[in-house]
Amino acid sequence: MLGVPLYLNASMLLLAVLVTVIYGEFVRRELALSQAAGYAIGFGFVVCLLGSVLLHELGHALTARRYGIGVRGITLELLGGYTEMDRDAPSPKVDLYVSLAGPAVSLVLGVVATVATLALPDRTLVNQLAFQLAVSNIVVAVFNSLPGLPLDGGRALRAAVWAISNDRHLGTEVAGWVGRAVAIATAAAVALLTAVGVLSTFGLVFMLLVAFTMWQGAGQAIRVARISRRFPLIDVARLARPVFAVPTGTPLAEAQRRGTDAGRAGASIGVSDSAGRLVALVDRAAAAAVPAERRPWVAVDTVARGIDGIHTIPVGTSGEQVIKAVQAHPGAQYLVTAGDDVVGVLHVADLAQLLEPNRKLNT
Repeated sequence: MLGVPLYLNASMLLLAVLVTVIYGEFVRRELALSQAAGYAIGFGFVVCLLGSVLLHELGHALTARRYGIGVRGITLELLGGYTEMDRDAPSPKVDLYVSLAGPAVSLVLGVVATVATLALPDRTLVNQLAFQLAVSNIVVAVFNSLPGLPLDGGRALRAAVWAISNDRHLGTEVAGWVGRAVAIATAAAVALLTAVGVLSTFGLVFMLLVAFTMWQGAGQAIRVARISRRFPLIDVARLARPVFAVPTGTPLAEAQRRGTDAGRAGASIGVSDSAGRLVALVDRAAAAAVPAERRPWVAVDTVARGIDGIHTIPVGTSGEQVIKAVQAHPGAQYLVTAGDDVVGVLHVADLAQLLEPNRKLNT
């Protein structure tokens, strides 16, 4: 839509069915309609609701494109939707504009639907639909404006802290912690409203799911901020493990023994051809999966991968560019090169350990 790819998550089907049934039963009772008519109207409301969510996300997407940020797509899912962009906002001002564009669209839709509700005859079908659209869009606009990630208001808070401190990572971390507080407050409010009979069981479950998702999103934001702050520490020349090459056909056990005897136990095992050129790297996971008693009979070639299929990262690549390369080409190891020479192997586990030193990792 408008040049932005649109994706529907399977969970959206669950929401569509639930809203169709619940709203269909509500409008059937209010307007004394048949069950089939009620469900048809409920489905119509789902379509209008999805359209509102889509317009909300298009507000983000088109504003991002206005400032030169590419948009990979919009995904609609159980709890609403999200817009995936190909890079972060270049400045706090752009981050603020992009974050508030969605709630602004929802607010405009809510105001228009409110005006329509007041103008249409009371207790009619179109009046009920306009009323529900007004309420849903205003609730979305207000709720999304709360100052905590992953909500849009949290992105606005991040932009404000970023502008004041000149530190985007600090802004993300602050907004993440506030997002956790908002998630707790949401869960408490939902419990209170259920206790006084305002929310139904469905409303309770749905809103608790929203609060849980917010808590997870806020925690992810905090983690990303802490990791991103360590990007400048990435030096692939220092992180790269040396390559200990053995001739093709060497038994795996023999290759491991030679490496240990040479004091290169932590080195990556490479496979060289008859001319001594490096042609493959032993996959550590595949080698570890070979039982110890079989390693004398298994050639290194069988657990190795040709270097032509391994992504290369040149010495001097910035930390941010290294992360982008790893994200674009997922793998367990990468060749570190200086010109045409392989100077070592970067293991993704070593990179992860640098970025999250307090986290236990499987190596």
